[in-house]
Amino acid sequence: MIKVAPAGEKDTVEMRKVYAGFIAEQVNSGSEIIALEADLMSSMAMDSVQREFPRHVINCGIMEANVIGTAAGLALTGRKPFVHTFTAFASRRCFDQLFMSLDYQRNNVKVIASDAGVTACHNGGTHMSFEDMGIVRGLAHSVVLEVTDAVMFKDILRQLATLEGFYWVRTIRKQAPTVYQAGSTFTIGKGNVLRDGNDITLIANGIMVAKALEAAEKLSAEGVSAAVIDMFTLKPIDRMLVKNYAEKTGRIVTCENHSIHNGLGSAVAEVLVETCPVPMRRVGVKERYGQVGTQEFLEQEYGLTRDDIIAAARELL
Repeated sequence: MIKVAPAGEKDTVEMRKVYAGFIAEQVNSGSEIIALEADLMSSMAMDSVQREFPRHVINCGIMEANVIGTAAGLALTGRKPFVHTFTAFASRRCFDQLFMSLDYQRNNVKVIASDAGVTACHNGGTHMSFEDMGIVRGLAHSVVLEVTDAVMFKDILRQLATLEGFYWVRTIRKQAPTVYQAGSTFTIGKGNVLRDGNDITLIANGIMVAKALEAAEKLSAEGVSAAVIDMFTLKPIDRMLVKNYAEKTGRIVTCENHSIHNGLGSAVAEVLVETCPVPMRRVGVKERYGQVGTQEFLEQEYGLTRDDIIAAARELL
């Protein structure tokens, strides 16, 4: 069950503190959880957790491939490894290990990938990954998610503590735009209809969900009825929901803080071409690498704003 929060608010807690708090709660409850870091302890607010629970938090250093291998080994002993590093390093840096040690061997490891897309800000192009979800969704048994806000992150982490398998979760580190009210719960593999509509459907994930809601409100003032769907599970994508809204509205715009290639836009297009071909546009990063800048500047630079979504919708309308 979900409840949508009032528009324009921002989370009071940072996403990294949600994660650190979750690890501490799990350890206190007697869980076999063990958190692995790749020299990003302070970046994910894990310093204090390691001081309090040194046997449950391992800083493996800047060796992402080894972190994944270590996590796989721990999983084989019955522990519940959660690995955190930045998206660029949790995908392209250790892709062979994700395949060999986690996916191919069906190991029970959860990978938390932070600093999604333009939210890497001042870390610049080498750390600003626009291709990560596309890389990981190609693995046969992976489940790929991008959490929307702190309420969702808390609930998804709670679920992952009891689920078996390889889950890859994309997030930001700091405060996210608030989309959901406290107490909301989420079903992995099912998209959330945040706003109904008849003329066009905006399908978004991550930080783009709040922007899609803003765009829908602006379009409403112009007499356009826009549905908004939070497709927080990229894989397996909610095929039936995509099909139903393609049939209902006849137009789709996807909105992602990621390359338009092999991410949300591609996944939705795959569903449409097989079930209900309709005109669509993809709002996302187009053949670019990252750069240093504020998040606001980068969103403008890469076409990830409310107005970019509105422009794409108007093209279809």
